[in-house]
Amino acid sequence: MGDTLELLRERATALATAVSGATQPYDELPHSFRDADFVPGATLNLELFFRYLIEDIEPSVADTQPLIDRALTLVHDGMSLDEVLANYRVGAAFFWAQLMPLLDVREYGVVPQVGLRLTEYLGLIMGRIAGALVEDARQPRWDLLERQREIADALLTGREPAGWAVDPESPPAPAFLVAVIRLGEPAPGTLTRLRSRLATLPGTLLHRDSGGWTALVPMRESAGDPVGGLIHTLALRDSDPHPQFWIGVAPASTHTAIPAAYAEATAVAEVACSLQLPEVVCRREHMMFEYAIATTGSTRHALAALLDPLDDQPMLGQTLDAFIDNQFNHNAVARALFIHRNTVTYRLSRIADLTGYDPLHPTGISTLMAARTARRLESKSFRL
Repeated sequence: MGDTLELLRERATALATAVSGATQPYDELPHSFRDADFVPGATLNLELFFRYLIEDIEPSVADTQPLIDRALTLVHDGMSLDEVLANYRVGAAFFWAQLMPLLDVREYGVVPQVGLRLTEYLGLIMGRIAGALVEDARQPRWDLLERQREIADALLTGREPAGWAVDPESPPAPAFLVAVIRLGEPAPGTLTRLRSRLATLPGTLLHRDSGGWTALVPMRESAGDPVGGLIHTLALRDSDPHPQFWIGVAPASTHTAIPAAYAEATAVAEVACSLQLPEVVCRREHMMFEYAIATTGSTRHALAALLDPLDDQPMLGQTLDAFIDNQFNHNAVARALFIHRNTVTYRLSRIADLTGYDPLHPTGISTLMAARTARRLESKSFRL
């Protein structure tokens, strides 16, 4: 039985390190469950659980303090207590569903033991988290966090903040840079560092939503370029590897302009993340083509479908990609694909026959480029 439990430990640990991925079965998990800071917490949970299961060592308060601290941080940042605790239930159900089918029929004897100990572990951890949050709510800083969240929620939805939330000595800035953050597959800890750096900007308000985070960064005339200031604060350098998060930004010169800026910045961030653009901080002005396609709704679906006739001949889709990426240069495409120039010409002709749009004609290639962008957005389950 001990060997079976050790095998379960190895399999569970391997699952935890892959949970941040966007492929099955992980893509069905809540986004907050798969964020950049999840892996260290999941790994610690598994370490403590299996020590409890195999060695009968109940986790001490010191052992679980990092998990409690993470839960406190998430609630401070806007996640509800219900969601924090629900993620434990979701996580337990996920690992159970993934691990149990891997057991051989001769190993089923461990199931009752694992199930009982799992129930005990969840009760212990969730009880400590709930207790810590109740105690934390009694602290004076909780009122400040609540006020900041209320102000951010009101401004983003076009309402004036409630009077109780506004400090007369430190009212919200009159103008903001709305920065919407969307995550790809960042390294563990990236999200925590990002939030911490944003919090160093005086007067910044943070708002959490189902897709990521939004920061309302005060804009002051004396501060110069607000986007440049944001890039500097986040220590983003072109020479560094891409951090695998994208920030869509839009200015709001008044409070009433914030909802529209929020919608624009959200679309920009979603497009940048879906298309894996090289820029980290993105503006609509720098992606007008992609932005226009992303916000066309049903037209986007129709555009994506234009390339369906190429699905049975992937070499044609590959050639179209190379043709666009190499600035419509036949010789460059031939070199990139290791084929003859005449083969490039033939394949482009086949693309024209199958799709009805000629890559060698301005209207045709424009349509095909739009279709390619639309399809990439659709393949990433882009929703706006």
